[in-house]
Amino acid sequence: MPPRIAMVAGEASGDLLASHLIRAIRRHLPDAEFFGIGGPKMQAEGFDALWPCELLAVHGYVDALKRYRELSGIRKQLLARIKRERPAAFIGVDAPDFNLWLEGKVKAAGMPAIHFVSPSIWAWRGGRIRKIARSVSHMLCMFPFEPALYERAGVPVSYVGHPLADVFPLAPNRAAAREMLELPSDAPVLALLPGSRQSEVRNLADTFISTAKLLHTRHPDAVFLVPLATRETRLLFAEALCRNQAGELPIRMLFGHAVDAMTAADVVLVASGTASLEAALLKRPMVISYRIGNWQYRLMKRMAYLPWVGLPNILCNETVVPELLQDDAVPDKLADALDAWLLDPAARRALAERFTELHHTLRQDTADKAARAILPYLGVEPSCPAHPST
Repeated sequence: MPPRIAMVAGEASGDLLASHLIRAIRRHLPDAEFFGIGGPKMQAEGFDALWPCELLAVHGYVDALKRYRELSGIRKQLLARIKRERPAAFIGVDAPDFNLWLEGKVKAAGMPAIHFVSPSIWAWRGGRIRKIARSVSHMLCMFPFEPALYERAGVPVSYVGHPLADVFPLAPNRAAAREMLELPSDAPVLALLPGSRQSEVRNLADTFISTAKLLHTRHPDAVFLVPLATRETRLLFAEALCRNQAGELPIRMLFGHAVDAMTAADVVLVASGTASLEAALLKRPMVISYRIGNWQYRLMKRMAYLPWVGLPNILCNETVVPELLQDDAVPDKLADALDAWLLDPAARRALAERFTELHHTLRQDTADKAARAILPYLGVEPSCPAHPST
């Protein structure tokens, strides 16, 4: 009988990550079968999606409360099927609010429960690690500082690196990106990334546009790129351009192409999140900014354990790029911080060297390393140790 593995992945990022993991496991177990909740990329690898991963795309507490009954029902149905079929293992990919409960039930029923992508217990809600210890048989971590946290709590853990580090080149080609985007080779180019969610764009669009106006007065030949992921966020940013009477500003909105925009840029202004890690892997100097509701900011600040919110600073364990958040996220401060990078080539080169070291640390051939950590739970020993790609 081929081994059957239950999986749950949430949203597009989890779908992509899980599809790579399925492919890596199949290199060792070609007949393995996978079922559960997943998306089109997982299905392209032969995954049997009982429900689509888009169902788990919950945005904020209000949306989560509205959909609690629906999601709870799906989770219970899937658990009943897992208990009935008793697969060789369950793998939860991200989506911790959905998966940790399920993993705890699966583990209690005597089946291995593996969680891929550690929740951000190092940033806030550290008390969650007790629940995680009860729920999972093994944690797969993307960042090198995470395993020690789980080891102290007695959770079996493996560091598998970050998949973006496997995909992104160690030496990005800025000239090729500028040619592809039809940008001048010698003009200052700034990428503005106000976030992927509508709420983020609403909070940051006006500020980012005003910042671009200030920089344009200092650098009249500068070009500003604004990659936006959805039709809704493009519309919000276009409305902000009209509101700020910025029709003459040399801003180009792009539909997607965030990586191309950052590769082509001299400097990046980015909302805190995964995009800041992408900018670091592309060796780009950046300024990290974010603004949310004041009460929410005060709450999260009280619960935070680290002095930074940006992944580049967290991973380097020091302030290597400026973070201008909340009341400091104002156009004059942002413009000055961005201008400081533009005017200091030596600082840009030193930062690129630091980010190259970080890239090597995170480049671990994540999917294969994760598969090798999972194989013993499937009764298979990996044939030989994997080596990070270079």
